[in-house]
Amino acid sequence: MTEKPASVRATRITALRDTQVRPATAPAASAAPQVRPTTEGWTQQKDDEGRPLLQFASPKRGKPPVHLADLTPDERVEKVKELGLPGFRAKQLATHYFTHYTSDPAEMTDLPAAQREEFVAGMLPPLLTEVRRLETDRGDTIKFLWRLHDGALVESVLMRYPGRITLCVSSQAGCGMNCPFCATGQAGLTRNMSTAEIIEQIVRANRLIADGGLGGKKADDHSMERVSNIVFMGMGEPLANYKRVMDAVRVMVAPQPQGLGMSARGITVSTVGLVPAIRKLADEDIPVTFALSLHAPDDELRDELIPVNSRWKVDEALDAARGYFEKTGRRVSIEYALIKDMNDHAWRADLLADKLNARGRGWVHVNPIPLNPTPGSIWTASEKPVQDEFVRRLNDAGIPTTLRDTRGKEIDGACGQLVATTEDEAAAAAMA
Repeated sequence: MTEKPASVRATRITALRDTQVRPATAPAASAAPQVRPTTEGWTQQKDDEGRPLLQFASPKRGKPPVHLADLTPDERVEKVKELGLPGFRAKQLATHYFTHYTSDPAEMTDLPAAQREEFVAGMLPPLLTEVRRLETDRGDTIKFLWRLHDGALVESVLMRYPGRITLCVSSQAGCGMNCPFCATGQAGLTRNMSTAEIIEQIVRANRLIADGGLGGKKADDHSMERVSNIVFMGMGEPLANYKRVMDAVRVMVAPQPQGLGMSARGITVSTVGLVPAIRKLADEDIPVTFALSLHAPDDELRDELIPVNSRWKVDEALDAARGYFEKTGRRVSIEYALIKDMNDHAWRADLLADKLNARGRGWVHVNPIPLNPTPGSIWTASEKPVQDEFVRRLNDAGIPTTLRDTRGKEIDGACGQLVATTEDEAAAAAMA
């Protein structure tokens, strides 16, 4: 289909904003009730004016030790020389870490024995201590609980799919976006994670896979036995920790042995809608997949559902997402948690389709995902017929839409479920 010129799209977007049906009146035409977002079992942090508190700056805490993965290749050489060894040892060490996925000096027999322990300790200081590991019955999904150097707890989830292995990584300890339906945001933001702490999640997962810890793949699956796909959908808002996340992405895509040798197209960076950072991401010239966690097409509901919508409205976020596509040519993903009687109304599917189509065709894909339910809570997944109708309306409007597979519900490892529980904290304390 021929793309409309930008000026035509802008006119259509303006017309849509001017003629949009007010969400407050739209449910009257439907038999479905409108449930309003509310927190359950916890008190949402508010600012002095009673609005949900947003934390963009990381609290001041002790920084983790500098690690090989925090440094550029040139900086690694200089650090090695500071430790009294010739610069070429930096590449040898990078090979062990990024190719063999080890920080164990005993496995690095090509390094001089007399200095090996001290050298490795100086370049590869411990960053993540595994506290707990939970697996599904089939062994194809594993959730890790990690303790950072300062006691902060984060989680990551490893998933085997046909043809790929995906790791859901955390970029912050906690989260400052304060979304009422997300367990991670309940305790607020503890701190940003370092570049190396993000990378270490992948290296540790790759080592587990290499050691046979993710179960076997099927005979017709010829995918590599290492993490092939990264989704920044663990703890934290990735674009609120922008520099460290992008430095980590650069390490991921750098060829081995100086990095992990991954494809940028297999890396998904998500956000709840930090518009300036989305525009900045579009200028990076790294073709990652960009995902916008939208969850509502109307400002009235999204203001309550996604507090950052008070800063940047739906149309601003969608304009920035469209800008990402225009700059990179990479199709954008719209993430949409389907919540029963809250955001799953047919008219919202129609409104979402209208807003997306007003910005052109072929630039976006919608991923609805049934919310992971909690018994007795208002926060529960849409019923199957409602899910199907929501997806049908989007597809019929020409918006490619796929109901997303959800993994790890039984181990609290699915979307929105990552949080350090009291039990987790007790387990971490027992190891200290």
